[in-house]
Amino acid sequence: MALEDIRGERIAKLETLKEKGINPYPVHTSRTHTIADFLARHDALESSEEVVTIAGRITSIREHGALLFVDLFDGTEKTQAYFEKDVLGEESFGLFSTTIDASDIIEVTGPAFKTKRGMPSIRVQSWNILAKSLRPVPSEWFGIKDEDERYRKRYLDILLSKETADRMRRRSLFWNTARAYLLERDFIEVETPVLETTTGGADARPFSTHHNALDIEVFLRISAGELWQKRLLVAGLPKVFEIGRIFRNEGMSAEHLQDYTQLEFYQAFSDYEEGMEMITDMYRTIAQKVYGSLVFQMKDFTVDLGAPWERYDYCKLIKDAYGIDPLATTAEEISDALHKAHVKFDPKGFNIERGVDLLWKQLRKGISGPGFLIGVPAYLEPLAKRSAENSAVVERFQILLGGSEMGKGFSELNDPIDQAGRFEHQQDLRDAGDDEAQMNDGEYVEALEYGMPPAFGFGVSERLFSFLEGVSIREAQAFPLMRPKE
Repeated sequence: MALEDIRGERIAKLETLKEKGINPYPVHTSRTHTIADFLARHDALESSEEVVTIAGRITSIREHGALLFVDLFDGTEKTQAYFEKDVLGEESFGLFSTTIDASDIIEVTGPAFKTKRGMPSIRVQSWNILAKSLRPVPSEWFGIKDEDERYRKRYLDILLSKETADRMRRRSLFWNTARAYLLERDFIEVETPVLETTTGGADARPFSTHHNALDIEVFLRISAGELWQKRLLVAGLPKVFEIGRIFRNEGMSAEHLQDYTQLEFYQAFSDYEEGMEMITDMYRTIAQKVYGSLVFQMKDFTVDLGAPWERYDYCKLIKDAYGIDPLATTAEEISDALHKAHVKFDPKGFNIERGVDLLWKQLRKGISGPGFLIGVPAYLEPLAKRSAENSAVVERFQILLGGSEMGKGFSELNDPIDQAGRFEHQQDLRDAGDDEAQMNDGEYVEALEYGMPPAFGFGVSERLFSFLEGVSIREAQAFPLMRPKE
């Protein structure tokens, strides 16, 4: 039967319920137990003959003359409701049979009992409609096979797929474990602006819009408040963090989306050496709490977070792979190396910074990890403190797992003069056509002039969660952005 015909039949049943004085979408439910609780306490409830009320979506209806076997699911568990005409009465039993369909949400009242086959069930003494469905939910057996349709109707995918539903639960546990880890160490959770007049904290192309009330152009943030959180360090708050949405107007891939969740935190009187120890422990804590394991399959790599974490030197890796010293090279040399490595790039706005970064992104695909990438050239990181041993590189690390980057931290630059100079260089890059270079934030530099303590800062996105899950970042979100249907 065509969907519109099914929908028409269900609307007619809805009208029948109304004619009987029954509200198909009541405000109140009399539920006394979740189905999980009902099943956990079933033996005791059966012995006491206590009358209970459970509620859920009908996943199937099986009719055997004067008996109905109805499966209910409420998001916690599934159980069977046993309808008998002799118990309900002919009118109530008949109304259910003629107006209620699979996918409807109902509540049933009665005692717990077991069928002859020993299945925990509820013997229905009365029932009530909670929500009449006008469209049938696809069967659990077939589900939704088309990926585009699954993302558009993720509510059905989650309803039908235990795997997807469990992933959403693990996603919540993932972020809450990170949150608890920081709160237990006296960090305070903060909220920083999502709309900014100057973006900062990352190299990325922002989304822009017009703010009508102020008549100014504003940007959606590209980091979880890095420059704002460091202002809070200036303000005397020594440990701060934010878990929030960020937005980057860039390409899409299995590892990249335009809007996603990111954690960033900042700890005063600390540095990136102390930070590496902390992050190793935090990642292991998250993995153990969420998955009960430290070993994961990430693409073609088996990654053991419990193993010693390596340290990889950025410049040495580039030299060994391409014969180029990132600290003494030219845009022409980088361009030639990219061509030889068959890496495509846009010549518009091309510079040493972007070229070296593209070479590195090609190289990192073969590194399993776990480990820290260190020794990054200062021209690639305008917000990190220079190394005391070599001012040409900064105290920054990136976490390498499964051929990709899974977080970045550094000893924060707190020298306002050095920071101003690096912002000016970034602005020169923007003026030359590099729209991913960072914007010059004079107000942030002014805040630094009041004095910011030495600090360690770190950020990680939900890419880490997707890698631990072994799925694309798109699959790891509940509702990824979709192009509207025409």
